Amino acid sequence: MLRFLFAAVAALAAGLPCDGVAQSFPARPVRLVVPYGSGGAPDVLSRTLAQKLGERFDQQFIVDNRPGAGGIIAAENVARSPADGYSLFVADTGHFAINVSLYGHLPYDPLRDFEPVMLVASTPLFLAVGVMQPVKSVADLLALARSRPEGIAYGSSGSGSPHHLAMAEIGALTGANLVHIPYKGVAQSVPAVLTGDVVAVFAGLPSIMPHVKSGKARLIAVNTRERTPLMPDLPTVAETVPGFDVGVSIGILAPAGTPADIVRKLNMELKAVLEAPDMVERLRALGIDVIASTPEQFAAAMRADVDRYARVVKDSGAHVD
Repeated sequence: MLRFLFAAVAALAAGLPCDGVAQSFPARPVRLVVPYGSGGAPDVLSRTLAQKLGERFDQQFIVDNRPGAGGIIAAENVARSPADGYSLFVADTGHFAINVSLYGHLPYDPLRDFEPVMLVASTPLFLAVGVMQPVKSVADLLALARSRPEGIAYGSSGSGSPHHLAMAEIGALTGANLVHIPYKGVAQSVPAVLTGDVVAVFAGLPSIMPHVKSGKARLIAVNTRERTPLMPDLPTVAETVPGFDVGVSIGILAPAGTPADIVRKLNMELKAVLEAPDMVERLRALGIDVIASTPEQFAAAMRADVDRYARVVKDSGAHVD
């Protein structure tokens, strides 16, 4: 009789929410896996969050940069990690919405292999050229591409990144011959535009603004639908290229199967960090606008973006084998 009673109690306990797991989380360092090298918006945001989350949890949050392969290296690393909340993927639109349509054989499914934690922020990308280029506008850039039989080269933070797809979309909408040169993050793509190895590059504000201030780079447009309040005189790409609409958001994903109470705890602490007035202003100065969604809102946004960017990728003709 006792044997059956113990079995019943064990079965009941197995079905209860694992609040004890969340209460003790995190008991050891947590990795924030970033699919780019140092210096870009996802890296800067991750380091800022790691510091603040470390203070709130009294535990280390470590930024683990794993650039390359359009974010696939980082995505697979997290997707194959234990579903315990200790490995988190700091992904942008490219990784959770674009890659699934861009790659013929993607080794992960963004909707199946991850638990959405939070859509953290949106960040504008700025179209920049080196100051040695005879280009001061998007119209100038397109004219230069059409004047050269071989077209012009542009750099990106990697195949499948929003930086890549944004330029591919410009080429598709205008017919300009824009040749893609992928790099392993802005730490390589931005220097390439400064030396003239490529003519243009899309980059986040933290990685390109120091070079604008030093006189080595020139901003000619921003990818947002409306002009950014940070630079109201800077035109949008869409003002010259009607129909252009490639935005960038950054979110945090956990491996599929991560307990819901751990996801909720991470979301709650992230929200507290991100919505602090000093953090909002600090990130806004870097061109990063806080979103701080719920897990459910992020899941819905992911599904909508996968469908939306399937159309964008098809229209652009971009493809990576």
